[in-house]
Amino acid sequence: MNTQKKTKGFTIIEVVLVLAIAGLIFLMVFLALPALQRSQRDSQRKTDLSRAQTSINNYQSNNKGALPTNTAAALKLFVGKYIVTSAGDSFIDPLGANSSQTSTTTYVLTPNSADLTSSFDSTSNQNIIYYSAGKSCGLDGALTTASSKKVALSMYLEGGGVACVSN
Repeated sequence: MNTQKKTKGFTIIEVVLVLAIAGLIFLMVFLALPALQRSQRDSQRKTDLSRAQTSINNYQSNNKGALPTNTAAALKLFVGKYIVTSAGDSFIDPLGANSSQTSTTTYVLTPNSADLTSSFDSTSNQNIIYYSAGKSCGLDGALTTASSKKVALSMYLEGGGVACVSN
């Protein structure tokens, strides 16, 4: 009588195959995750840019159509009064502080009159919204001359390109 015990379980090949497939799935997820996070931060930046544009429209409504003065000090006061309005409110870049401004996480409005031509750089232009009075947004974020009551706000996006809004 030939009795063989049939053992139940997985062979080593089956286990290795399942582990290899699971490893490939994890690899794909971890490769896609940074791009997804960049995309989410850029979406937040675009929302913040629109929020700043709405604040400029509010400023114009309260000041007979005038725009905030095109100086760094005046724009800082504008942000403090019209954009950051309460203690719980924030106007912070989603990437946080950059290496050259370790404690600066809030956006800074900076006067500008030229097109943005470089690319996103976490050490130099991460927290900056460029304020261009007398301009409006054209194709691909390029600035075009407009009336004195118009303003364009633009910023670099981490995923590449420039976001631009104008009134």
